Amino acid sequence: MSKGVDGIIMKAWRAENYTLTVTSTEPVTDKYVRIGFTGDGLLAEHPVHPTQWIRLWFDDGTGRERQRGYSLVHQDPADDTFAIEFALHYGPASKWAENAKPGDVIEASLMAKGVGSSNFAIPEPTPSELLIFGDTASLPAINSILDAIGGTPAKVWLEWQYESDRTLPVHAGAATEVTWLQRVDDGRLMREQAEKLTPASGAFAWVACDGRTTRAIVKTLRATHGLDKGSIKSQAYWK
Repeated sequence: MSKGVDGIIMKAWRAENYTLTVTSTEPVTDKYVRIGFTGDGLLAEHPVHPTQWIRLWFDDGTGRERQRGYSLVHQDPADDTFAIEFALHYGPASKWAENAKPGDVIEASLMAKGVGSSNFAIPEPTPSELLIFGDTASLPAINSILDAIGGTPAKVWLEWQYESDRTLPVHAGAATEVTWLQRVDDGRLMREQAEKLTPASGAFAWVACDGRTTRAIVKTLRATHGLDKGSIKSQAYWK
């Protein structure tokens, strides 16, 4: 099966390839499923870090494979196991996740360096506060950040589309403020929230929504609130 242009790009970027095996499936909500995997040596070669992610390859139904990025959760390097949480909506990735069963295999690619690599770390010195914008697709990565920051204050805005989204677990600490906002008008409430906030001096922002919303929030953080490039990490999680 052909990986097309995506495969050529991955090869040019020297992506490392792995074959993952499904070990378990667990529904979290009616629109969210957690799937366990063995990693084919992935965790032995790539240390666990916040927002660690890989690219999975899915049959798109036309004889070609398409790649999508997913964060790893519950990593156990000693056993070479981890899980991936899938927000179910439409498309080949959701179809695969809904039908996955123990013993199934799927190809994965990971770039350790360069463009598109999984290499995020909490900034040093520790920011005065974190401003986090995301949704159900980026929630696994957000939870890994919240796990890593300890008692650092954080404000988290999460966009929901389905009623059950708001029951998803958020790893909020005592100094974490979480606000769920419904997705309306292609992310209008998230964009408005970015405009209204008042960042503390020394704040760091992490933004991972759909492409349009992510770009708009980053523009507001820089133009309206004066955050410099080094104080923002952004990634469009979907289009």
